Amino acid sequence: MRAYERLIRYIAYDTVSDENSTQTPSTACQWDLALALKAEMREMGMQDVGVDDHAYVYGRIPATPGYENCTKIGFIAHLDTVSTGKRGASPYRIVPAYDGGSVPLGDSGLSLQPEMFPHLHTLVGQTLIVTDGTMVLGADDKAGIAEILTLCEKLLQSDKPHGSISVCFPPDEEIGHGAALMDLERFDASLAYTLDGSAAGEIEYETFNAALAKWEIEGVAVHPGTAKDVMVNAAAVAAEIDRMLPEEERPRYTQGHEGFYHLTDIGGDVSRAFAQYIIRDHDSERFARRKETMRAIEGRINEKYGAGTAKLTLADQYRNMAEVIADHPETMEAARAAIKAAGLTPHSEPVRGGTDGAQLSFRGLPCPNLGTGGYAYHGPYEHVTVEGMDKAVEILEGIVDWFARR
Repeated sequence: MRAYERLIRYIAYDTVSDENSTQTPSTACQWDLALALKAEMREMGMQDVGVDDHAYVYGRIPATPGYENCTKIGFIAHLDTVSTGKRGASPYRIVPAYDGGSVPLGDSGLSLQPEMFPHLHTLVGQTLIVTDGTMVLGADDKAGIAEILTLCEKLLQSDKPHGSISVCFPPDEEIGHGAALMDLERFDASLAYTLDGSAAGEIEYETFNAALAKWEIEGVAVHPGTAKDVMVNAAAVAAEIDRMLPEEERPRYTQGHEGFYHLTDIGGDVSRAFAQYIIRDHDSERFARRKETMRAIEGRINEKYGAGTAKLTLADQYRNMAEVIADHPETMEAARAAIKAAGLTPHSEPVRGGTDGAQLSFRGLPCPNLGTGGYAYHGPYEHVTVEGMDKAVEILEGIVDWFARR
């Protein structure tokens, strides 16, 4: 079975995650795909297949005789999809031999347009899989799952030598929880790759350093007619805090290795208000300075309006995995060699976000990220190419071969 055929099967499962949930998995629907994958993996002959109490799916292909001493490698892709407000199976359409023009997305009034997505010119002649314009396709990250299991099927049906291959499909990556409960002893790999990127041929190893900043603001509410030198308008203070951050260091104005402050939520009234930010930077020193900027603002606000007016809570979320990958150059060497062997040019861009691999790398499992052949994730313009998915599988085969030869 080709990878895109598996993808079409998997997108029939609604696996949206819920950031407001306190359970893992955050939604019961993720169990449906987890159990279906468990059955499929057992049927194809994988070993040590199972699903744990939190819907993490595990499986393994043992090393072929004589290759037991090869580096144990693993592949990871997440079960869940981002929430878009609409639930259910993802409607899709296959567009063969793409001609380079606009592609209508169902009856939604939306269309894929080269003016909006300049990369489309590189996909001319390929077969696109697109949405109907009402929700995500789900290739993020069911394309990754499909490619990993297509690799596994190929290995099990061939006599190609290889070392031990482990796979894991965690839930809740889209809400930042995916790697948190992954059992690395059960996974049993020395290094791994997440398949959760864009174009086939991409390899990503630089992520942001990330922190969450939460502000709680206590105001002093009195009648506005007698408010002079007394009132502290909590909602206005929240707005003031935002104005104290550099305007040019917001996501709208940054790219590449440039970090930012991003206001994700704000609200309240005269008495109480809140604001929430994410802080991001690839450079650890600049990242530390950004957090210090937030703390300095807290001090200035409390000096101006009185102690206890503003309370800032900072929580680190993940770190830039580049510093871990630098100590494990074989992860990059294998991927780059496999990409070249597949006829593509290896391409790396700093990830302006994080991956499960960022958490896993700092837990002792070096884990760069590979492209899946998908584009425009997290919205109705999401699309993937059949040929890109085939190339992603070919790259995985190349990585397995590289470590076997080594």
